[in-house]
Amino acid sequence: MHIVIMGCGRVGAALALQLAPLDHTLSIIDQDPLAFRRLGDHFPGNQVKGVGFDRDTLIEAGVEQAGAFAAVSSGDNSNIIAARVARETFGVHRVVARIYDPKRAEVYERLGIPTVATVPWTSSRLLKAVLGETTAEAWRDPSGAIALIAVAPHEGWIGKSIADFEAATGTRAAIYTRFGTGQLPLPSTLIQSGDTLHVMAADEHRATLHQIAGHAPDGSAA
Repeated sequence: MHIVIMGCGRVGAALALQLAPLDHTLSIIDQDPLAFRRLGDHFPGNQVKGVGFDRDTLIEAGVEQAGAFAAVSSGDNSNIIAARVARETFGVHRVVARIYDPKRAEVYERLGIPTVATVPWTSSRLLKAVLGETTAEAWRDPSGAIALIAVAPHEGWIGKSIADFEAATGTRAAIYTRFGTGQLPLPSTLIQSGDTLHVMAADEHRATLHQIAGHAPDGSAA
């Protein structure tokens, strides 16, 4: 997958350096060429000087081939404009924007653009958002037996009920997040595009959960 990062500050550079050893191609954009010093001398990705929401700059960075785009500059407006251009103009599937103002973040979550706040999110959590990990542990009980897992179900689950998902995975759904708002699920609640489920799972069900959540259910198109 090709990944484009806008912003080579501390967060952008940390994200790029975490991605560099993985099997992906990278481009990172910044207006200040000195910012690329944070990447060191052996960074394998493409370094593009320019404005991150400028069409020509994005094309130079390879956004037309990108599977993911992270806007993590120091400006809310620049990040959200770049994220919307990447998604709406170039059709990038996985887009995340770093937003400092929590009120703005809520608005853009409702528009379907995932956002990450400055304080509670680290570069490792940004990494999960960019790579689109299917499952990620959010909490574990003191005994260590039960974990709360954040799940982004495969698109094949869209239109299926949460009860069907629970039965298939052996888990219990605690909440689901839709357009940035957490809600309590009913057995009849249907999974929609962009939903994140938070499910309680025993350790013996973790592997099954990851496998089932990452694929279309039996009888559905992949």
